[in-house]
Amino acid sequence: MKNIITPEKLDRLAEEVEKEIQDICRQIEKKAYANHRKVIEQFIGAGVTDYHLKGSTGYGYNDAARDKLEEIYAGVFRSESALVRGQIVSGTHAIALCFFGLLRPGDELLSVQGDPYDTLVRMIGLKGGESGSLKDLGVTYRQVDLLENGRPDLEGIKKAVNSRTKMVFIQRSRGYSLRPSFGIAEIADLVRFLRECKGDLVIFVDNCYGEFVELREPIEVGADLVAGSLIKNPGGGLAPSGGYVAGKKNLVEMAAARWTAPGVGAEIGPSPDYVRLLYQGLYLAPRCVAEALHGAVFTARLFERLGYRTVPSYDAPRTDIIQVIILGTEGKVTKFCRGIQSASPVDSAAVPVPCDMPGYENRVIMAAGTFVQGASLELSADAPMRDPYAVYLQGGLSRHYTRIAVMHAARQLECE
Repeated sequence: MKNIITPEKLDRLAEEVEKEIQDICRQIEKKAYANHRKVIEQFIGAGVTDYHLKGSTGYGYNDAARDKLEEIYAGVFRSESALVRGQIVSGTHAIALCFFGLLRPGDELLSVQGDPYDTLVRMIGLKGGESGSLKDLGVTYRQVDLLENGRPDLEGIKKAVNSRTKMVFIQRSRGYSLRPSFGIAEIADLVRFLRECKGDLVIFVDNCYGEFVELREPIEVGADLVAGSLIKNPGGGLAPSGGYVAGKKNLVEMAAARWTAPGVGAEIGPSPDYVRLLYQGLYLAPRCVAEALHGAVFTARLFERLGYRTVPSYDAPRTDIIQVIILGTEGKVTKFCRGIQSASPVDSAAVPVPCDMPGYENRVIMAAGTFVQGASLELSADAPMRDPYAVYLQGGLSRHYTRIAVMHAARQLECE
């Protein structure tokens, strides 16, 4: 029989958890300061003025707002160039620009961490002959599964790399899996190893959920190209849409040619009226990411104390903002997500239910009462309905809001 915890005991437990995690939170603040300083220095160095905070129309020729924002992004990510556009609708869209912009018939894409994230499966063409997929266009795909400890299989990667291997794909975050996320130090080691395997590889990192979590970004340790979403970390909770690509100039240009058209590339595309929010969101992003990390650490420790397994554990190193809680049953996952939704500032009366979603192989339940639809950095929880029935919590613009929402979820599970 389940041992029901009282709301009062749960509140006392939360207070104990807050005290337990203080040292970890201090370390988060040190990194937040360094990343915030880095961002502000780029704003100052670029000479941002009020003139750059206004949108444009039509083709967007000579758009100073767009060009200046991309200059700042290139500086922040230590890259030669960047493409930052409000019209990129998701992280998956930004990744697609890189895949389809760089890969040609006969080329091979190699994933070094096993199965890609759910929304990439059909883009690659792994579930059949999807029209317009990489497979449909003559690009081959191979993958090397991770070792049992969740780390790259270097021997397997060395055997897999061949004369046709054009791009190696590294997904920094865990996606819907329990593997460890890839830290910057591990990416650095992997990049060095890949260069020894084949010197002309394009090493591409899906940077979603990882920006500003550590002190360095993938380009700084040798990656050629990164991509991500502005409604995740770099948008700072303010960007209403958008995505970015950053890296070597020629590679960004190839991605930009896919975004518009060859011969046009990044030269056109107007800044939206909300371009100010893209600037301000980036300015605030390191602070918001730190708040999300505080919330993730609190969540991990609270649920560990309640007897659940969490990935990562509360005191483990972090390289993204995702916190996994393994709940074990579909019913518990549903209760958790409904608890998060009930504490949301928007659509708190909505009742999440598992359903089929475009790009996903399993039914997915999502809780996200956000001001920007799908904005993971605000606070969201989602889960594919499959074993081991783990829920993926990400974001939280305020650590206090995360605690409030997570306590709602805990009461749903433990106090009823």
